[in-house]
Amino acid sequence: MASVAIQNVCKFYAGMAAVRDADLTVEQGEFVVLLGPSGCGKTTTLRMVAGFVQPSRGRILIGGEDVTRVAPRARNIGMVFQNYALFPNMSVAGNIAFGLRQKGASRAGTRARVAELLELIQMPGRGESLITTLSGGQQQRVALARALAVSPRVLLMDEPLGALDARLREAMQLELAAMQRRLGITTILVTHDQQEAMVLADRIVVMADGRIQQTGTPDQLYQHPSNRFVAEFVGFNNILAGRVGAVNAGRAQIVLRGGHRVWVPTRRQPQPGDSVKLAIRPQHVEISERQAGSGSSLSGQVEERRFLGNRVNYSVRLPLDEVVLAECPAERPPLAPGTTVSVSWPTERAHLFDTAGRALHGE
Repeated sequence: MASVAIQNVCKFYAGMAAVRDADLTVEQGEFVVLLGPSGCGKTTTLRMVAGFVQPSRGRILIGGEDVTRVAPRARNIGMVFQNYALFPNMSVAGNIAFGLRQKGASRAGTRARVAELLELIQMPGRGESLITTLSGGQQQRVALARALAVSPRVLLMDEPLGALDARLREAMQLELAAMQRRLGITTILVTHDQQEAMVLADRIVVMADGRIQQTGTPDQLYQHPSNRFVAEFVGFNNILAGRVGAVNAGRAQIVLRGGHRVWVPTRRQPQPGDSVKLAIRPQHVEISERQAGSGSSLSGQVEERRFLGNRVNYSVRLPLDEVVLAECPAERPPLAPGTTVSVSWPTERAHLFDTAGRALHGE
């Protein structure tokens, strides 16, 4: 039986759709991440699962039980908010024990459960500390422990790492993923951070404009985006305009602006003359000072070089003012702005989309 089922759920505010026809099943023990830009509907979806927002249409089931009209406190869910929402006038132990006391747990049982959770979050002996004395990472751990204290059926988290600095955030991602696997608790987390989603999720649900765009494992989304929005959101920074010149045996010849022709593998059969968009990740773009030759090779000029530690990003301006971003190892000899270069990529690394944004590329 699925742990959480969202069935044809919609939410309207003043006639405007925040969530449209959402269908999603989360299995027992699965870690699912709702990913998308601000305003895409991911937090509204999470809050409907929690019961803080009522759907305008559709059903939400937890453990097979229809909880669409059930109050949040009766759903047996744990919630971690972006700002943690801890009680500053209470100790660490008091915060963790709050839900247990609300449910009438015994004092002995509460003490034992708090001690167990302090061990779990690697804060033994800190039960009497005040919340105001804790670092951001420690407060995040306490918020997680409070949500887990009542042994919820589902753990919901809304941007739980958003307030942390970059280094601590990366460390907490690994810690959170390990803890979730150890506990085996069904988890749904909201984030706009693609890297965070890739690190944490068993499956990622990409949302935009209130709709689920694609659901899949991190590898599936990265390798086989179903539409242009997903492709751009998970790292296809280079989008080139073109039209189909010819189609032959699962490949399409694409005529780019300026007349250059490249071949791309296709899954759906485009028609000659169709307008398309060609997408390539920066790490798959190769640049060199040799003359552009045949295949997927273009001539351009280095416009900008950005050193990023273990890598260097180059912006290369092509004819007709299109710009391609290339990501290169930092140890290669630098290319100065103004240098004429050849730009190429492996044919199988290019992805193709029609004017509606649907994927045409091969799998």
